[in-house]
Amino acid sequence: MKLTVVGCSGSFPSADSACSCYLIEAEGYRLLLDLGNGALGELQKYTGLYDIDAIVLSHLHPDHFIDMCGYFVARYYRHEGGRCEPIPVYGPAGTEHRLNTAYEDTPDEKSMSEVFDFRTLHHGEVLTPGPLSVEVSRVRHPVEAYGFRVEHRGRVLTYSGDTGPCPEVEELARDADLLLCEAAFTDGKENLPDVHMTGREAGEAARVAGARRLVLTHIPPWTDTGANLRDARAVFDGPVEAARPGAVYTF
Repeated sequence: MKLTVVGCSGSFPSADSACSCYLIEAEGYRLLLDLGNGALGELQKYTGLYDIDAIVLSHLHPDHFIDMCGYFVARYYRHEGGRCEPIPVYGPAGTEHRLNTAYEDTPDEKSMSEVFDFRTLHHGEVLTPGPLSVEVSRVRHPVEAYGFRVEHRGRVLTYSGDTGPCPEVEELARDADLLLCEAAFTDGKENLPDVHMTGREAGEAARVAGARRLVLTHIPPWTDTGANLRDARAVFDGPVEAARPGAVYTF
């Protein structure tokens, strides 16, 4: 299993990174976790537009899903080769309606579903896209949001999505090889429950879960990444680093 960080900026794109998007590959299968602002352009550095097999959307804030509108254009209006067959798109309830609303001018209300096979996420379910197993858990955010435990041949990647501290993240990350954990807030400055995590809270989650490695992500351009790294390392003894576009992790 291979993880490529396509974009990792929180809330809005930075000068150096698109928003949340992570490419997971295993046995030739390609799964996207999120497709936020600016990510569609960056994605083309790492894979072909028509080589994605499935997409999982953690929640429906623009920095995690809005480039699905551009991806609809690429799949629906493709001239050479004809319109793409629909691929599975797993998301919160109402994902298709939200995309239609955001795009507004689709040929008809069912056009999105001609290239995307929309499937609703549910807490506690286990998805089986291709050779992967993806455990789904509702996490704590102002909108319906999910974290994921992705497994392949005994290796585990956990993605927190956007969330405040919660036992669900710790359970998803239990003995994980890598915890890709959001750290949007700064400890002592923005400790707001059920919104986002700080670097310290991400480190504590990794420690409690027994994760082997922690990668902080979803850090907004106005947040001090160095401070969040120091806070995480103060409470977690394993390797800690900040996500960066183009970084590759192989399990």
